[in-house]
Amino acid sequence: MTLPKAASTTVSSNLPLSASGPDRRLILASASPRRLALLSQIGIVPADIRPISLDESPLTREPPRALAMRLAEAKAVQCHLEPDEIVLAADTVVAAGPRLLEKPSDADEAERFLKILSGRRHRVITGVTVRSTDRIRHRASETIVRFARLSPDEIANYVPAVNGKARQAVMPFRDWLRLSYPGSADPTAMLSGCHCAKP
Repeated sequence: MTLPKAASTTVSSNLPLSASGPDRRLILASASPRRLALLSQIGIVPADIRPISLDESPLTREPPRALAMRLAEAKAVQCHLEPDEIVLAADTVVAAGPRLLEKPSDADEAERFLKILSGRRHRVITGVTVRSTDRIRHRASETIVRFARLSPDEIANYVPAVNGKARQAVMPFRDWLRLSYPGSADPTAMLSGCHCAKP
């Protein structure tokens, strides 16, 4: 998918990864509308979108943070780049304690995940990789989210409503915020903390 060119399609030297010489074209290695929207909020429009498909299964005993970092790096490495391009790749995982909560495969699994998350804290971890043809950098961001205690009726009513299809009950993070802090004008108020860590 190629987007129309715009003044904001280049990456200036104040971004995390830059090099001397002409500005670089930013490539987004994701088809996620939410990642595109986040870039738009800071005035960046990728020159191109090149989704990378790979096996996102965790390795045996792989910690959630390591999984997010590994997948982000794999996407960036697999993306073909021209000399004047840099790629931005990311992957987000959710963990409740040591348990990794992957995208629910069906409504039953989504309901089970909500029961696990109800009334407790969990971690949302995003691994980010930025790569040019000769350099690569990594970063991880971890957000601790406190979920409201959900009644059985709230869980039962929410799961079929996600995307209008029970079989696609994958909750966007912004929906988690609304569910965790219902009725709040500022859903981010339920965040108990956020920190970024280097790999």
